[in-house]
Amino acid sequence: MKEIVIDFHVHLSEYESMTPDIFNFYSAFYPTKEAYMDFAKKYSDPNMFIELMDKSGVDYSVILAEMAPLTSGYVYNEQVEKFCKGNPRLIPFCTLNPYIHANMGEKLEDLYLNHGFKGVKLYPSYNYFYPNDRSIYPLYAAAERLGIPVLLHTGTSIFSGSRLKYSNPIYLDDVAVDFPNLKIIMAHGGRGPWYDEALTLIRLHKNVNIDITGLPPKKLLEYFPIMERFAHKFVFGTDWPSVSAKKNIDSIHKLNISQDAISKILGGNAKELLGL
Repeated sequence: MKEIVIDFHVHLSEYESMTPDIFNFYSAFYPTKEAYMDFAKKYSDPNMFIELMDKSGVDYSVILAEMAPLTSGYVYNEQVEKFCKGNPRLIPFCTLNPYIHANMGEKLEDLYLNHGFKGVKLYPSYNYFYPNDRSIYPLYAAAERLGIPVLLHTGTSIFSGSRLKYSNPIYLDDVAVDFPNLKIIMAHGGRGPWYDEALTLIRLHKNVNIDITGLPPKKLLEYFPIMERFAHKFVFGTDWPSVSAKKNIDSIHKLNISQDAISKILGGNAKELLGL
């Protein structure tokens, strides 16, 4: 049976607005800023992006909205909805910012029921809130009831506006206990200071998972020595457009773990989380 590959962490190539930090970060991967802008324009067309997925060996991509004016910029929910509409291989994840959105539980339900979103991405360190703040609980309650995943940034970020204290995975212990059926995914696995905390959470809680986005694949077994044993708790992601999906997929295949574990990480686990 063909191995399924799901990239659980994809940004749009064109933001509605970008902070200088994020523009400089993305454009640094290209010979010139103009070359980056041409690339971003090209892949703002979902049909071109699907072609790139085919070349990279990716079956599905989770496309993330982002509303972080203090840190990165804006990719509105409406942009993601429009980009993904009509193509089941593009899976839209909305975002909600507690400083912008009131009644987040009701808002999430509307985005799920009426706009086709399949999950939500939260940016605690970009938007300055603790993940276990009770103001976020109505969102978690709605996501648990609807059976949709919540992806949260954890660990470091290079963007100057971010505040690290909000991205410690330990705060998700409260959330996992209070919402035992909520599908929680820790983006970047506590990158930097908190790999051990992230591993502890996936060992303790059946509903907590790690997204390996932004981590060099060759280092994964160093960061997560029990990765094969807990292969059912890891999902693959790239942070595109900053990383080549094909290059990372090839690197995952070279890890000294079983083919069964690799298949789970590259797509099997995400397929279950997304209900595909």
